[in-house]
Amino acid sequence: MNVAPQPAPSAATAAAAAAATAAATDIVATMRGVTRHYESGGGTVKALDGVDLDVERGELLAIAGPSGSGKSTLLGLLGALDHATAGRITVDGKVLGDLSAKESALLRRDRIGFIFQAYNLVPVLTAVENVEYVMMLQGREKDARRARALEMLTAVGLGAHGDRRPGELSGGQQQRVAVARALAANPAIILADEPTANLDSHTASDLLDMMVGLNREFGTTFVFSTHDPMVMERATRVVHIRDGRIESEERRS
Repeated sequence: MNVAPQPAPSAATAAAAAAATAAATDIVATMRGVTRHYESGGGTVKALDGVDLDVERGELLAIAGPSGSGKSTLLGLLGALDHATAGRITVDGKVLGDLSAKESALLRRDRIGFIFQAYNLVPVLTAVENVEYVMMLQGREKDARRARALEMLTAVGLGAHGDRRPGELSGGQQQRVAVARALAANPAIILADEPTANLDSHTASDLLDMMVGLNREFGTTFVFSTHDPMVMERATRVVHIRDGRIESEERRS
């Protein structure tokens, strides 16, 4: 007996299946067969080359590797700041390749927090205003966002510094403000690109201890790109990447 071939699932059906699988396994983000290639100097640079990765909800994940290994490219793709050459990426149940520019911007605003090594604070705003900024873009009521911003500054140990501008804060304090800003909108995932790179070892250690505490208190998912051993020591999982490919991973207690 001949059996008629079954039609391929639609993109919407596939996206729904991916979201259901992620929810069932408590996965906040996935990468499947992800490549990112650039044309440079007449040749092709393979920044990422066939990466498969799951980010588990509530984990502290370190993407570790030397300079040029592809770890920052990986974070940029997870953060919907760049587009993959091939492969499939989901974040918080959304298939990034299916989103319009506006939908990607809304996902970054509402569901993804960012911490940069250069802090990226607005210099003319106070610490509390910097933390409020994303919530203002979300249209949250003024008193509610001010209360949330002060709560987050207190959580990172800067409750008494809300009226100071970035130029009046140390590097470590500025990075704490950046962490508070990333937490304020209650994102599904926070991406931290070399967050300790501009800090001395003592300040970096204090910052990391604080982020571990925030992870435990709020259940926030952190993904770091790093080559700092202190970050790797505190991570619950370390994924090692080299030449755009994942070499190995290890779980830590």
